[in-house]
Amino acid sequence: MLSDNVSRIVDARVGDPGAIAAAAIRRVKATSLFGDHGKAMIIAADHPARGANRVGDDATAMADRFELLDRLCTALERPGVTGVLATADILEDLLLLGVLDGKSVFGSMNRAGLAGSVFEIDDRFTGYDAETIAAMGFDGGKMLTRIALDDPATPSVLENTARAVDELNEHRLIAMVEPFLSSWQDGKIRNDLSPEAVITSITIASGLGRRSAYTWLKLPVVADMERVLASSTLPALLLGGEVKDPDAAFASWGKALKQPTAQGLVVGRSLLYPSNGDVAGAVDRAVSLL
Repeated sequence: MLSDNVSRIVDARVGDPGAIAAAAIRRVKATSLFGDHGKAMIIAADHPARGANRVGDDATAMADRFELLDRLCTALERPGVTGVLATADILEDLLLLGVLDGKSVFGSMNRAGLAGSVFEIDDRFTGYDAETIAAMGFDGGKMLTRIALDDPATPSVLENTARAVDELNEHRLIAMVEPFLSSWQDGKIRNDLSPEAVITSITIASGLGRRSAYTWLKLPVVADMERVLASSTLPALLLGGEVKDPDAAFASWGKALKQPTAQGLVVGRSLLYPSNGDVAGAVDRAVSLL
């Protein structure tokens, strides 16, 4: 089945590139961002475009596109999964496979802050723009917004994020902002996951753009989430990150989801590459929290 799907994608890309736009027009759009459980359950797969292919000890786990697509298809067919977040190359593969009907779709917008690079904070917009997201009939765009007070590229990051928020607002599309307070440590960017740092990043991100009507936040689950999520009235989607202790992670997600601004989960590697290899089981467990 996997080889058949790959052949379908390659044949279309070689012989009929217009099939991608046609599939986007033909796609049955989601009637709601939420499932029957009342929350969003979005599968994230935009890591490879930033060169972040590592899962656990495997430095190239997400670089096998055939396997990634297979895992994505498994996740998207599970009951309660409402949508997907990815870059154009992956979303177009999924369109050609016809697995996005009834799902919300979010395009990843800035991917130039390559993992481990000296310019990682200078995260320019090299992926989707608001105009294309609207033309494809998608639901919104996501932007990673790392705020490094010791890096002079940060003002440009904030300016570009604000511009994307404005453009998405003009199309009445969700601007999913993922903020972190970050710093350089031993030549690498580290995100500060203390409650105080996450709160600071939220208050900064919430004020970006001329309007906030369509701004949502994508936030890590950290200690003291009741206080963290009280720092903004913007809807929040909780990110999973890379999980080392699944039981502890699922427990923390469930607790955070009880807060009034928490509208669901956006999870990638921990569901697509669970330690036991059971993608369907991991997804079903996440859905059960909703």
